[in-house]
Amino acid sequence: MKYIDEYRDRQVANEYIEAIAAIITRPWTLMEVCGGQTHSIVKYGIDRLIPPEITLIHGPGCPVCVTPIHLIDQAIEIAANPDVIFCSFGDMLRVPSSTTDLLNAKASGADVRMVYSPLDAVKLAQQHRDCQVVFFAVGFETTAPTTALAIAQAAQLGLDNFSILCAHVLVPPAMEAILSNPDHTMQGFLAAGHVCTVMGYQEYEAIATQFQVPIIVTGFEPIDILQGIYLCVKQLEAGKAEVENQYARSVRKEGNQHAIAMMQEVFEPTARQWRGLAEIPQSGLKLREKYASFDAQKRFNYADNLPELPESLLCISGLILQGTRKPHECPSFGTACTPEHPLGAPMVSSEGACAAYYSCRQ
Repeated sequence: MKYIDEYRDRQVANEYIEAIAAIITRPWTLMEVCGGQTHSIVKYGIDRLIPPEITLIHGPGCPVCVTPIHLIDQAIEIAANPDVIFCSFGDMLRVPSSTTDLLNAKASGADVRMVYSPLDAVKLAQQHRDCQVVFFAVGFETTAPTTALAIAQAAQLGLDNFSILCAHVLVPPAMEAILSNPDHTMQGFLAAGHVCTVMGYQEYEAIATQFQVPIIVTGFEPIDILQGIYLCVKQLEAGKAEVENQYARSVRKEGNQHAIAMMQEVFEPTARQWRGLAEIPQSGLKLREKYASFDAQKRFNYADNLPELPESLLCISGLILQGTRKPHECPSFGTACTPEHPLGAPMVSSEGACAAYYSCRQ
């Protein structure tokens, strides 16, 4: 673990830690909804440096981790077709399904390829017109506009051999679902800066007002997170519940209007299963009817939103994604479950909480 005293801005960090200590008068529980923030918190020991009255909870901030098991099962079945080139971001390749993962499917002969952008998959569809090229579209609002651009480009090129298996999810409905649980303990949120760079933060204002929780749009560097915690605690101590933008160097209130327009042209909201959180209304994206021919589920005759399959009995990743448990509280952590042999998605993804704890606190 790298404590912040090794970080170039340690003086500023210490000032924020002292400022938080100076204003806090009672315990507070905050949730970050971003896997990148979780990794920074664990890597730099932020949760150990701030006053002990503050509890940081790791929320469902990893889109790979919340992708439902039945969609991964479908991905593996589609990839097994001999005329299919199945494309995915690297993080998804080792996420366990009900039986195996995409990397093992590749080892068994499936043409599974890691890509860095859905546009790479579009190029493959152009180059291999005799194959069906399927892209596993996973991510929050951050990556959805690029997927939408790929769909629009495929439509313009007349590519009838390109489709997506859509697993895009939306952050605000997940936050509402967490806050609607009567047993929740959250009193404030650090919102994901990269999501808000695309979408802005106007959607969060209604959530802050309805549930009376401060929401701080926060970046990923240690100083960002410490400032976000300070702003959140400052509001809580003053009895306020507003949206503030710590990440002003990247985020505007209205977001990126071009990206939003592209996403809304291609997608519309739908109910979505979240691994560990069950179904959340209007929390996912599906292709609009205009682009339905690019839906891999329809092309390969799969149903959407099937009942979620259970995790391994040895894995508590659902509780970790809900923020009710920490990775080290799992009896399988670091023993039966490791990055080489994961039982759950949070141990695999580069944004997963279990992976962060394993790499930094073993």
